[in-house]
Amino acid sequence: MSIYATNKRARFDYQISDTYEAGLVLSGQEVKSIKTGHISLNNSFITLKNGRRTELCLINCHIPLYKHAGTTLNYEPDRPRKLLLKKSEIKHLVGKIKEQGLTLVPIKAYNKSGLVKLEFGIGKGKSKIDKREMIKKRETERKLRRLKQQY
Repeated sequence: MSIYATNKRARFDYQISDTYEAGLVLSGQEVKSIKTGHISLNNSFITLKNGRRTELCLINCHIPLYKHAGTTLNYEPDRPRKLLLKKSEIKHLVGKIKEQGLTLVPIKAYNKSGLVKLEFGIGKGKSKIDKREMIKKRETERKLRRLKQQY
């Protein structure tokens, strides 16, 4: 399993409780572009397509045009891409989003037996105070480890 892209800000900005795996609807040149490592999950999110309860879409995921592809008219690198999930899974996720005010955040894109998969999680946004506390906690743990190594 090779990882193509990770969203490093996802775990910093959101408190992620559950993770899920989904396929993506992609064109051939997008798959080639992803497999060469040209994908960005920064600032991307998952939402319902046109308010429908049966389709989830990945928004703001940047996949540039494959450089060896021929001339492609009207290619949009940031177009919405449909997620491939079972209907029961979608209903479960939509229920959690609507009831608890949670969001779906993409975490990483990777290869699984030749297919491009997306791992995403259900997360609740962190406040600035929570982020600052997490940074302070991390720094104090580093200082303690350094002191233990010295003695």
